[in-house]
Amino acid sequence: MSNWKQSSIGEFIDFNPTESLRKNELAKKIPMGKLGVFERKINGFEISEYNSGPKFRNGDTLVAKITPCLENGKTAFVDILDEDEVAFGSSEFIVLRENSNSNGKFIYYLARSPLFRERAISCMEGTSGRKRVNEGALKRQEILVPKSKVDQQKIASVLSALDDKIELNTRINAELEAMAKLLYEYWFVQFDFPYDFRQSKPADETSKPQDIKPYKSSGGKMVWNKDLNREIPEGWDTHTLDYWIEKDKNGDWGKEEIQGNYDLRVSCIRGADINSLNGNGELKSPVRFILEKNSHKLLDPGDLVIEISGGSPTQSTGRLGYIINETLERFNEPIICSNFCKAITLKNESTQFNFIYEWRRLYDAGVFFGYEGKTSGIKNFLFESFVSKHKISIPPVALLERFYEKAITIHTKIQRNLIQNQELSSLRDWLLPMLMNGQISVADAEERVSEELGMVAEGERGRYGKK
Repeated sequence: MSNWKQSSIGEFIDFNPTESLRKNELAKKIPMGKLGVFERKINGFEISEYNSGPKFRNGDTLVAKITPCLENGKTAFVDILDEDEVAFGSSEFIVLRENSNSNGKFIYYLARSPLFRERAISCMEGTSGRKRVNEGALKRQEILVPKSKVDQQKIASVLSALDDKIELNTRINAELEAMAKLLYEYWFVQFDFPYDFRQSKPADETSKPQDIKPYKSSGGKMVWNKDLNREIPEGWDTHTLDYWIEKDKNGDWGKEEIQGNYDLRVSCIRGADINSLNGNGELKSPVRFILEKNSHKLLDPGDLVIEISGGSPTQSTGRLGYIINETLERFNEPIICSNFCKAITLKNESTQFNFIYEWRRLYDAGVFFGYEGKTSGIKNFLFESFVSKHKISIPPVALLERFYEKAITIHTKIQRNLIQNQELSSLRDWLLPMLMNGQISVADAEERVSEELGMVAEGERGRYGKK
C-alpha cells in the first residue's frame, strides 16, 4: 500500500464545479429518472430552460444525494454531451470532478464503491424519507486513494473494460428488440407479411424469391371485419384473446425464510421486476420459500407474467414479461410470480411472440387503463374481463410459426446477452471494492477480466460461428 495515500474527499475531488449557463438558456437537462441503478451510462436527456441546478461537462460524475436514490445506487458518468458543452441536472445531484490529484473515471468508480457510499450515507441529515447528504461533512471524510493518477487510470480501465462490454450488449439488445417489434408491425399490423403470390399462401421454404412480395401493399385481398372495425387479410379469423390461453398460474408470496413446510426455495417475480425480466435494469427478484404442493405454480419456458395489481396514475397495470429457456438461466432457483401478478400458459408456443407484441402494443396505447378496478386504493387489472372481450385477428398457423422462429432466435440472443451482463456485473462488483482498498493488484484484476472477456468471446464464436 506504499503507493496509496490518505486524503480527504474534498481534497481529492472537486464538488459542484462552477460552470456558466444563462438563466432561461436552453440546454440539456439530466433529471434523476435518467440515472439507472448502478449504471454508468446516462439514459438520455431533456432540452429545457435553465433556471437552477448543478452544471456539469463530460468527464464529471453525478451522484444522487437524497434518500432513497443514493442508497439505491444512482450514480453515473457524464459522456453524452458534445465537446465543451455544459448541461445541468436535478438539484438533488452532487457533481464530482477531477482535479490535479485525481482521474475522472477513477472518481466514478470510487463513487460507486462501498468505500465512498458508506461515508456519503453516514453524512445524510434530515427527517426520515427526506434525508440529504451534508456535502461539507462528506468532503471532510478521509479515504485511502492511489497517489498516482496513472495508477488511478489503470484501476478505472480494468473496471471500464467490463462496463464497456455490458453497455455494448445493452445496445445490441435494444437493436434486436426494435427489429422484432418492427417485424411484428410489418406482418401483423400493416399486414405486409411475405406472401407467395404464385402459390397463393404465406411464403415458406418452397417459395421462389421472385414470387415473394409484401401482402397488402402488393395488392393482397383485404376484407372488412366488423369485430375489429377494420380490414384484415382474406382468410384470417378473429377471436378473443383468451382463445390463445390454455391456463392461468396464480402467484405466491410464501415466506421470507424456511418455516415448517414452506421449504421450496424460489425466486419471485414481482410487478417491479417485469422490466428487468425483459432486460431493462438489474434483476433483483427476492428469494422466497413456498409449499411443495404449490410447485405447480413454478414458471416454465413459454409462460408469460402479467402485472395484475400496481401501476400509477400515469402507468397502467398489465406490464408483461416473458419466459424462455435462457430466461431461467438468469436465476439460481426455480421462479414463480408474486400474488400481485398472474402467469399464463398458452395453448401453442408458436403464438407466444404474437401474444407478447400485441399485448405490448395495447399497453403502449393505454388500452388497459379502461380495464382497471380499485381495492383499498390499489389498482387491479381486470384480466379475465379483458381477455374474454378483446378481439384480435388470427393469422394462419404457418405465418405464426414463421414469426415465432424469427422472434425466438432474436430473444434467445437477447437473454444470452443478459446472462453475460449478469456475469460481467458480478465480476465488476467483486473487483470494485477489492481494487479500491488495495486487496487485489491491478495486474491480477486485469488477468481475471481478460479471462472473463475471453470466455465471453469464445462463447459468442461458438453460438454465431467463427468470425
